[in-house]
Amino acid sequence: MAENGTASSPEEKLELIKRNLQEVLGEDRINPILKERDLKIYWGTATTGRPHVAYFVAMSKVADFLHAGCEVTILFADLHAYLDNMKAPWSLLQLREKYYEAIIKAMLKSINVPLEKLKFVKGTDFQLSKEYTLDVYRLSSLVTEHDARKAGAEVVKQVQHPLLSGLLYPGLQALDEEYLKVDAQFGGVDQRKIFTYAEKYLPHLGYTKRIHLMNPMVPGLTGSKMSSSEEDSKIDLLDTAAQVKKKLKMAFCEPGNITDNGLLSFCKHVLYPITCKEGFTVVRKEEFGGNVTYKKYQELEDAFAKEEVHPGDLKVAVENYLNQLLDPIRKEFDTPELKKLTSQAYPVEKKKKSGQAGGQTEEAIVPSRLDLRVGKITKVEKHPDADSLYVETVDLGNGEERTVVSGLAGLVPMEDLQDRLGVFLCNLKPQKMRGIESKAMLMCASVAEPRAVEPLNPPEGSAPGERVFFEEHESGKPDEELKPKKKVWEQLQPDLRTNSDCVAEWQGNIMKTKLGNVTCKSLKSSPIK
Repeated sequence: MAENGTASSPEEKLELIKRNLQEVLGEDRINPILKERDLKIYWGTATTGRPHVAYFVAMSKVADFLHAGCEVTILFADLHAYLDNMKAPWSLLQLREKYYEAIIKAMLKSINVPLEKLKFVKGTDFQLSKEYTLDVYRLSSLVTEHDARKAGAEVVKQVQHPLLSGLLYPGLQALDEEYLKVDAQFGGVDQRKIFTYAEKYLPHLGYTKRIHLMNPMVPGLTGSKMSSSEEDSKIDLLDTAAQVKKKLKMAFCEPGNITDNGLLSFCKHVLYPITCKEGFTVVRKEEFGGNVTYKKYQELEDAFAKEEVHPGDLKVAVENYLNQLLDPIRKEFDTPELKKLTSQAYPVEKKKKSGQAGGQTEEAIVPSRLDLRVGKITKVEKHPDADSLYVETVDLGNGEERTVVSGLAGLVPMEDLQDRLGVFLCNLKPQKMRGIESKAMLMCASVAEPRAVEPLNPPEGSAPGERVFFEEHESGKPDEELKPKKKVWEQLQPDLRTNSDCVAEWQGNIMKTKLGNVTCKSLKSSPIK
């Protein structure tokens, strides 16, 4: 095999074509073709939800096919998308086709795949022709309702009373093989019933039975199939580094579990074939074993099964490699034209408030609604009527002082609070605490067992009144007052934590001021309250 990964002999080409596939139907027909010419393969995708990182699984195989010299057609199944319970309205199909082509080209460029033998085709370019339509009628005269429903069971949305359009879907996919003039179709193993349907019925129309190449289904981050419709199950190709960190933190990754592990599957089917050809490196501190590189995927899987690799270390390593893949795509889409295309193809749907007319929308639950400021505690004393409370006088800059009551007595010495800078939440509704009204809240990292509390530390050089904000949410405006009935604080607080470096975060987005990150002294991975 050549240094650039391109195969030359039929044997090398077959090896690349089959790499990491779960199943091949008609494998015996591949070699005779390769001895005469390059294989012609198509992969189809319905232009519905936004492509996510699981598309790299298919792209890594498209890369293999192209390196094997195959002619590859990517079919944008716009008609299929419409028929599949009308997931995409006609008005959006054209925009989404443009988005899919741009994002797929960006993906392939990010992994250095040659594009000379790749082409894109829209289903409606040929599926509305007289000949194709006649074949749909011919096929419908042969196929039973039972076979049509069974063929689409894994990929067409199943409802109690299915539309006729959903029953047509498998037949259209079968006919595509003939009208695209390919030797083979590639897809996930969830397409197997459609593939066997095509093998059964195309010969009845006088057409050649095709080869079918099947990828395994990669589990999503929650342990199930990664899906565009399940937000927490997928990482979008344009997600920021902070969003990737947040979603990977929530990923299902049970120690020693190699059976239902989306992170390991992603390593096997994407990272090793594309970016980790020289090995997958897990970066660790020396006290935890130091850095280790696994040259082959099986070595990584075996080490994880033996619990020699901690789930947290695996997540960090995958995060680093994944961001290397996504950075070129983010950069390419950071243009006015592609930003506009993205917003047009996938407009954000605003939710109506329950029980309200007129299309009024709910405000997003985002941390920019919190009025967080640096404050200096100029005076601290014990609450006269509560042993567990301190009463603090806080300078919030611009001549503004507020009284703050904190439940820190017995947890933080008074002398540690006197004249210190802290982070204060300033738009909670004022609340009387044992007779004294508290007009802000001192933000602290806190753990229950053993009980410990540490006030957050603004960056060195901070001054009273400076704004405290979160990455990705810098531009939002705080609420005048957080209304208790809306429970904005109650919904935001559970995602406020310190990370493993004692840096304050919300859903992986760092809390900071213009001078740097907000931290605590020593409490790692702890809730902030």
